[in-house]
Amino acid sequence: MTYATKLLSPSEEDIAAAAEMLKNGEVVGIPTETVYGLAANALNETAVAKIFAAKGRPADNPLIVHISRFEDIYNYAEYVPENAKLLAELFWPGPMTMILRKKECIPYITSGGLDTVGLRFPANITARRIIDKCGFPLAAPSANLSGSPSPTSAVHVMDDMQGRISAVVDGGSCEVGVESTVISVSDEGKVCLLRPGFITLEKLTEAVGEDNVTVAKGVTECVSDGERVLSPGMKYKHYSPKANVTVVKGDIDSFSDYIAAHGGDNCAAMVFDGDEDKCPCRCISYGSTGEQQAQRLFSLLRKADEKGIDQIYVRCPEQSGVGLAVYNRLLRAAGFEVISL
Repeated sequence: MTYATKLLSPSEEDIAAAAEMLKNGEVVGIPTETVYGLAANALNETAVAKIFAAKGRPADNPLIVHISRFEDIYNYAEYVPENAKLLAELFWPGPMTMILRKKECIPYITSGGLDTVGLRFPANITARRIIDKCGFPLAAPSANLSGSPSPTSAVHVMDDMQGRISAVVDGGSCEVGVESTVISVSDEGKVCLLRPGFITLEKLTEAVGEDNVTVAKGVTECVSDGERVLSPGMKYKHYSPKANVTVVKGDIDSFSDYIAAHGGDNCAAMVFDGDEDKCPCRCISYGSTGEQQAQRLFSLLRKADEKGIDQIYVRCPEQSGVGLAVYNRLLRAAGFEVISL
């Protein structure tokens, strides 16, 4: 089915229109503080199936369920451990998703066939207004075609989803720029980092103690096709532009020498601020800090496609703080193609 996709504003009238579409089982692109989400009624199997159809997304990839107040967690999680409550108190509303045992009201199509559900209380006011107006939680993966860079503006969503969904609510540019931190919390309160984000490993460790936090293999390593995953963004090649992406570890001099030896006529280098004049090809600066790199990354990957670039060499970011989230996304964009100099 082809839709006449409407571009809506965050006005009361348009929020009500978006909520009415969602109540009717349609899919709407909505802003969050991380990236734009492709939202549908999380409790409606038919509506959720439309998300997978619009994205071209494998149905074994679980979706994150968005709520508009902390108390809603008890409607959808079978049990909420004390450490989950503590982390929610510290980081909600905000860019953190907690995976807990689900209640039966969450359909298996939403949870990717798992007995768990990822719950998030977003900081974005427009997203919360839409959820409130609907009166039900919203399943909302990133609002892009499956595998392509996540959208951080309404224009990006329209580029990918024009004709595939009912509407997009334009809430401006996303502040964070990469998807939420995803953690699982066991009944005993043990926390496992499944997908890094703005809420960093260091912050989680400080909150619940180093002995209570582990990092999943899939954060920095490839997960096999047959392996079941608890979090979106772990299993398949993700966040990738049409250009081939290669992550290069090394100082700027060795990085530049590598590009001089291997780069073609239609390549680009994604570098740190201040490195632009040191590379023998066109350069894209993606920031000096993890926060800057996260905010710019997906938008710059999309711009590279607009310019018809065939190959992108990316200077490897720091693998701590928010830099770990940037590194995680780049690994998947590159299909784990990493050059160590």
